[in-house]
Amino acid sequence: MIRGIGTDIVEISRVQAAARRHGAKLEARILSESEQRLAAALPDPRRIEFLAGRFAAKEAIGKAIGRGIGHLRMRSVSIEADAAGKPVVHWRDEDDARPFAEGRWHVSISHSDTTAFAVAIWEDG
Repeated sequence: MIRGIGTDIVEISRVQAAARRHGAKLEARILSESEQRLAAALPDPRRIEFLAGRFAAKEAIGKAIGRGIGHLRMRSVSIEADAAGKPVVHWRDEDDARPFAEGRWHVSISHSDTTAFAVAIWEDG
């Protein structure tokens, strides 16, 4: 049974402007340590796209849990790719994340030249 669904869309240019203003602090606020390592290996245009996609995905997850990401630190969730490239959600063992690690998560992230879009579905185990 589906427990929640969320979507989000973000303009890549807004993320790029925020990255110029805040630099590494923005990535540290949004990305987990493992996501930061993935981003560091990417060239700049792709790195901003990656950051925008992860931001959209984590906002979508916040909507799926019904409380918004404001009640959950973005770094509490890590989205990495499996061997086939499918996004896989990993939760850090933190008080704010524990309730959401139960069940299965499905996340899809898409990009165009100007936007990043994500959908998240949370279902029972």
